Formats: sequence, structure tokens, C-alpha cells
Amino acid sequence: LLAIGVTRFFLKLAFDSSSNSPRVEGFGGDPRFAGFDNPLVWLGLLAGPLVAFMIYRTAFGLRIRAAGEHPEAAESVGVNVSLVRYAAVALSGVLAALGGVYLALDQHQFTDQMTAGRGFIAISAVIFGRWNPWRAAAACLLFAAAETLQIRLQGSHAIASQFIEMIPYVLTIIALAGLVGRAVPPAALGKSDD
Repeated sequence: LLAIGVTRFFLKLAFDSSSNSPRVEGFGGDPRFAGFDNPLVWLGLLAGPLVAFMIYRTAFGLRIRAAGEHPEAAESVGVNVSLVRYAAVALSGVLAALGGVYLALDQHQFTDQMTAGRGFIAISAVIFGRWNPWRAAAACLLFAAAETLQIRLQGSHAIASQFIEMIPYVLTIIALAGLVGRAVPPAALGKSDD
């Protein structure tokens, strides 16, 4: 909730507007390539395998998993759990920022509330993927397909547009409701390392 207010504050501070920024050029793109000529699309497609490699094949990834599952054990071998957690949050912030940059460049401007709850859908994808990068990426594709369906159906049916706009969010709720009690988070998620 803080981020929503801070976004509007900095938008007003930087551009003297509380609703949107000036237009930016963005990546023009050729419609024949369906967005694949945009370098951020390729970066987004590479992000899943890169995160999975980092989490499961590097010493830093082992530290991240240890800091989330057994922080006491990690500290006993000299890992600074607080530093690892801050680094993991910073890296996730970089990935979220890339998503925001993509939205702003795709729309050719930044608009207040332009994410429309997609961050919560991303958190749902992680839970639906059971904290596994490969499964979370698959969940993101599922939720993206639902959003694409919602966009394609708008204005083409007798169903009220408000119901069509709910499709990605309803799918998210249904997906999470099916996992109640089965998606086990990291043992130390949300717990202080003190």
C-alpha cells in the first residue's frame, strides 16, 4: 500500500502530474513479430531459467535457500542471513522494475495504477508455483494467457466488460484456492533472523 502512495508522490514530484508522465518513445516494434523484437521480452523469457540456475546451481542460491528454510543453520556456517535476504529482495526488486519498465515503454508513458494488481498476481504465481522458479514461470504463463484472453474478449461478446476484466483475477483466486494447505512456503518466510 505504501508503494501506491509513493508512486503517486514521485510522479507528482518529477512531472508535476498525479496521473501520468510525459510520453516516451518506447520500443516501436514491428507488429509481425508480436512483441518479440522488444529486448525486454527476451530478457523476461531468460529471467526464469537464469533465476532457476542461480537458485539451484550457485553458492549464492544455496545461501538464499538456506536463509529461507533454516537461517540458524546458515548462520552457524558463517552466512550473514540478513545480508542474503536483503540481496534477494533487491534482486526481486530489479525483476519487478523490469516488468514496470516494460509496461511503461509498451504504453509509452507511466500512468498511476497502471499495474492494476499485477504484482499481487505475481505473488500468487510464486505461491501457485510452490516457490519453485520453473513452476512459478509456468504459472506466470497461465495468468498471462488469462489476461490475453480477457483482452481479446473485450467488446466482442454480450457479456458485460466488467465480468470479462475479472478473468485473470478470478483464475488467480481459483488457482490459489485449490492449493490451500498444499503449498508449503519456506520455513522461515516472514520470520526475523534475530
